[in-house]
Amino acid sequence: MFHGRWNLFRSDQKEITGLETAIILIAFVVVASVFAYTILSAGIYSSEKGKEAIHSGLSTARASMQLSGPVLARDTDSNNTVDQMLFVIANLLKSAPMNLVPTVDSDSDGLLSDESPKLHSLVITYIDQAQMVTDIAWTATEVGKGDGDTLMETSERFEIIVDLSAISPVIDENDAFILEIKPGKGPSVTLERTILAG
Repeated sequence: MFHGRWNLFRSDQKEITGLETAIILIAFVVVASVFAYTILSAGIYSSEKGKEAIHSGLSTARASMQLSGPVLARDTDSNNTVDQMLFVIANLLKSAPMNLVPTVDSDSDGLLSDESPKLHSLVITYIDQAQMVTDIAWTATEVGKGDGDTLMETSERFEIIVDLSAISPVIDENDAFILEIKPGKGPSVTLERTILAG
């Protein structure tokens, strides 16, 4: 009976030795180690990228401003059209400081997009039914308690005066408009208003 089972192996077949088995086992372990290293490296890389995205989002959210008071329209030359918009902005609590260095409108055309060098990072866009004018001229003046520089820090407020001389047709009574205030970093603030009659 046992004699028949041993006959299953032919004389030209060889058995696997212990050394060959060990070599095969080591090869499997090495391949598994390489795969494990690759998977762990990819996991660490993706978690680092996720951490970077979170920190980037937090720094963007920290650089935020808010409107502090009303938006006023001003007619500076008594021709019954709006020449300037005035409003006050403030940093949100614990927000990153915001640089409000303006670029001088040297040619007085009401646009900063044609100036060189551009020092400003705050971009104001005017939109109404007839037009969209990007990077219009503005000035910033610190109001209230502050340290006298152009960096808007926590608890500081700045009055922004927007020059509307680049707007054509001019804005008039009962006209609706949008001012989009976009800082260099962080979300923009959108002001939608209608010029009141009177």
